Amino acid sequence: MITLKNVVLRRGAKLLLDGATVTLNPGEKVGLVGRNGAGKSSLFALFNGGLHEDAGEYYIPTQWRMGQVAQDMPETEQNATDFVVDGDTALLAAQTEVTAAEATDDYDRMAHAYMELHDAGAHDAPARAQALILGLGFKTTELTNPVNSFSGGWRMRLQLARALMCPSDLLLLDEPTNHLDLDALVWLEAWLKRYEGTMIVISHDREFLDAVTNVTLHIDSAKLVRYGGNYSKFEDMRAEQMELQQNAFSKQQDKIAHLQKFIARFKAKASKAKQAQSRVKALDRMEKIAPLLAEADFTFEFKEPANLPNPMLSMSGVSFGYPAPEDAPAGTPPTVIVNNVSRSVLAGQRIGILGANGQGKSTLVKTVARALEPIGGELTEGKGLNIGYFAQQELDVLRPADTPLEHMIRLVKEMTADGKMGGQATREQDLRSFLGTFNFGGDMVKQAVGSMSGGEKARLVLCMIVWQRPNLLLLDEPTNHLDLATREALSMALNEFEGTVMLVSHDRALLRAVCDEFWMVSRGGVAPFDGDLDDYQRYLLDEAKRVREEIKEAANAAQRSAREAAASAAAAHAKAGPSISAAEQRRIDAAERQLLAEKAKPLKRELGEIEHKMDKLQHQKLELETRLSAPLPVPEMTQASKQLKTVAQELETLEIRWLELSAQVDAVTA
Repeated sequence: MITLKNVVLRRGAKLLLDGATVTLNPGEKVGLVGRNGAGKSSLFALFNGGLHEDAGEYYIPTQWRMGQVAQDMPETEQNATDFVVDGDTALLAAQTEVTAAEATDDYDRMAHAYMELHDAGAHDAPARAQALILGLGFKTTELTNPVNSFSGGWRMRLQLARALMCPSDLLLLDEPTNHLDLDALVWLEAWLKRYEGTMIVISHDREFLDAVTNVTLHIDSAKLVRYGGNYSKFEDMRAEQMELQQNAFSKQQDKIAHLQKFIARFKAKASKAKQAQSRVKALDRMEKIAPLLAEADFTFEFKEPANLPNPMLSMSGVSFGYPAPEDAPAGTPPTVIVNNVSRSVLAGQRIGILGANGQGKSTLVKTVARALEPIGGELTEGKGLNIGYFAQQELDVLRPADTPLEHMIRLVKEMTADGKMGGQATREQDLRSFLGTFNFGGDMVKQAVGSMSGGEKARLVLCMIVWQRPNLLLLDEPTNHLDLATREALSMALNEFEGTVMLVSHDRALLRAVCDEFWMVSRGGVAPFDGDLDDYQRYLLDEAKRVREEIKEAANAAQRSAREAAASAAAAHAKAGPSISAAEQRRIDAAERQLLAEKAKPLKRELGEIEHKMDKLQHQKLELETRLSAPLPVPEMTQASKQLKTVAQELETLEIRWLELSAQVDAVTA
């Protein structure tokens, strides 16, 4: 288990943990929560050895294998499958030992090395890696693409797959959902539910935390507070504790006021001086209850739209995609992703856009946002349409070198040129005040955006959208870098927004709270999705299962072909007779021993399981026979006799199977 006892942890001059004590048991799935800057990532650094405690005691079992997502961006020409396979450290060690053993004349070492390689899963490692890669949203055509050919977000998905590939007893996941869309998120949840080790995860997705955790660890005021249950249960228990603490604090303040009033009234009177002094001592001995300091809330609202055209926009036979590259040969056709869409977007609609990765969700939103031109068809906008667009990559709409204030000044100039200001105040002080409502105060208004965190950039984009007073909101993964408080604020603001919303998100809590209908982007088209998010998750899991089965079957076929080829090669070498070198003969012999060991291994495993069951049944039989040898009431004697008969029958069945398996093992190893 992991234990912290009175741990003090600092990062520079900042005190993050002060006397923190907690125990985490093997197999627990822990959600680590707390406000931004509370020290969640620093606690991860303590777990993985990147930081050391400044005081107190910290223990983690030395034999535990640790898995975590590397935070560096991989730079390699290695293909995606091989890159993920290399995440299996046990397999790499076994492959290294095989290479070393083959360079010696130690036949036993070679045989043992081959067995270790088989036990490490060498026969199905590429298939396992590809199942992880496909589950995280890659296409089958991308399995052998170089890692460097993918964008940053996709390379971080490969880092996640590599971490999941590594056999581990402790898995540390810091915001694993940031680069995922909903289909990959649902797959990841299902995978983590099957994970048998201890897991600690930092996430701002409440439904993800609810699905994969059963313990919540809260960093609060430099302390670690453990709650049994997922995030929703933590919120309930935390609310109860806050209410109790506030009530206790209020009562204590009343008592303190009463004591102080008595002391002030009677301390000068000789007849009451003793009682007054007694109350002074009582006041000094009283253990003060801290006042409740709730975490600062962040709220905002979208302004009422100046007008609401209906329909907002109409699509007639529209095709969405990308034009041919500028350096492409003349006549190169554009790339069409979604074809022949005929739909209308009405005033007041709340549309959630669903679809597996790569089907065209972002392409659809970009085209409606005017960032892309339609490939074909007619897209008609309603008169007075004013779009607020949140791009999946914030830097698509932000300039890294500019400050928040410069972004707002430029936005005002653009809106003034387009005649969209509508009488809004535009003085610099007004812009500073408005930025302040989104927590950009003081010197932050003059800080370069490129140096800001992902959450701060996301808040700036929201700030600019609110200022524009849109009537149609196009939001493409707006929560990627938002903490739970800001996500809640966004959800509330969207629910009060009077215009139309089109939302792409992997945050199911946001989709459930905001959207009342869903469009499904799949197989090159757009259609209504008849069902809720639970139905959609079942659909995604069924699709993932189908893909895994296809990969598994392909791997089995490849394995059969490899074995047949090896057998043919061995037969050819046998016929060749004296021409085979001694070293080559040793390798053939070792390979044959490995094949025999592979055949015998499942039989021996089942034999061991049967022997274990037989031992337990023999023990039960002895206990029952001992009970029956003593005088018993008739009902107990009848029940014990029935149990003895059942145990004897099970023993007989297992003994028959044991004899069959023993004969098979002898036949294989003969």
